[in-house]
Parts: sequence; structure tokens; C-alpha cells
Amino acid sequence: MTVTSHRLYLPGSSPAHRVPAEVKIVCAVLTVFAVVATPRELFWPFGCYALGLVALWRWAGIPLRWIGPRLLIELPFVVLAVLLPFAAGEPRTTFLGLSLSTTGLYAAWGIVAKGTIGVGVSLTLAATTSVRELPGGLTRLRVPGMIVTIVVLMLRYVDVLLEEAARMRLARISRGDDPRTLRQAGATARGAGTLFLRSYERGERVHLAMLSRGFDGAVPDFGTLPATRTQWLLGCVPAAVAICVCLTAWVLR
Repeated sequence: MTVTSHRLYLPGSSPAHRVPAEVKIVCAVLTVFAVVATPRELFWPFGCYALGLVALWRWAGIPLRWIGPRLLIELPFVVLAVLLPFAAGEPRTTFLGLSLSTTGLYAAWGIVAKGTIGVGVSLTLAATTSVRELPGGLTRLRVPGMIVTIVVLMLRYVDVLLEEAARMRLARISRGDDPRTLRQAGATARGAGTLFLRSYERGERVHLAMLSRGFDGAVPDFGTLPATRTQWLLGCVPAAVAICVCLTAWVLR
């Protein structure tokens, strides 16, 4: 099985790209946990997280113009957060003539701040870690082989499905259809069903092809060396800083 780079991977030669995958995965998970555990009533910790992320992007050579559009994936959660100040209960406060729930405001701030930083951490991991590195990293973290296989194949073939959907849409447009109109909702639903059936059949063919080539249920790690103690210590510095910020926020709360 040939593993290629995912569209979220940003090729580079920065120190962040050279850190072993298992170190970056653990660092990202610990950082997200620290961000989620931070009290939402405080604002300065999230400023520290944001500054740290920007510094990390500059260090890793990830331009803001690459990160910005991909942060829009959290837009549905932002819409939900905007509604919370109007829907939550007492106590309430007045802002620009609007009666807003204080609890809802804090909840909205927590969703936006923690969600944005969490997505930023995930994008940093994706930008500096190729799909080729993932099997070895996950395996060395003792992740079950079946889960490793599912994750790697999902990342590998999501691009294939997107390209298939784009070809189907182009075929509809070339035949005079306009998928943007509401009356074509039925055709869009049938197209989604067809894409699902094609994906299922493609998955069966790929699995049979893998078995015929000796696939034993484990994705190879392509000979990547495990992380050293120094790489673990240096690679987890961002996570350690995030944990310290979180603990300090609870102490000063």
C-alpha cells in the first residue's frame, strides 16, 4: 500500500517536522487537555495559549495565511456559541441594548476560545506530520493495530472521496443541473447515496487487493526510529508550558 501526504500536511524541514510522530501526538493531546481544563472565566491564559501557538507556527514555518482558512472548520460551533448568550438563563447583563445571559457569555467565550486553540493545535500537528509517519508513531504509543489501520486509511482515502464527489458534481453541472438550487435537494441526496455505495465498493476492492498482497492487519511504520529521551523532553515543552499556564490559572482564579 502506498501512503502519500495528506492535503493538511505542509512539507518542510523545520525542527517541528523532524520531531517523531509519537512525541507530537502526545504533546498535542496534553496541550488540548490543558486548554480544555482552563477556567473559562479567565481571559489571560487563552492569550498565552494563542501567543504560544503563533510562536510555534513561526518556529515550524507555518504561515498564517495557511492556518487562517483551515480554522473555518469550527464555524458551526461559533454559530452555536453566538446563540448561547440569548438562550441561557439568569443572571443577565445588558450590552448595546441587548439583554444577555452572563452564563451564556462565558459559555460562548469558552467554546470559541478553547475550540479555536484546539483546532490550531490539531492543524499544527497535521501540518508537521505526514501520513507516512503516523503508523509508526501510533504503534509505538501502543494504539491497537485495527485503530491505526482505520486512521491511516481514513486519512489516505478522504482525498479520493472528495475528488470523486467533485467529479460527480462536475458531471451534474455539465448536464445542465444547478446543485445550488433548493429544488435539486433530492438529486443531491441521491448523489450522496451513490457516493456512499461507490465508496463502499471501492473499500471492498481495496481491502481484497491488500489481502492479496499479504496484508496482515498491521500498517507498516516504514522503518521510522523511535523517539529518544531528549526528543521526548524537548518535544513536550509546549505541553508542559500549557499545563503550567492551566495550573497557574486555577491557583489565581
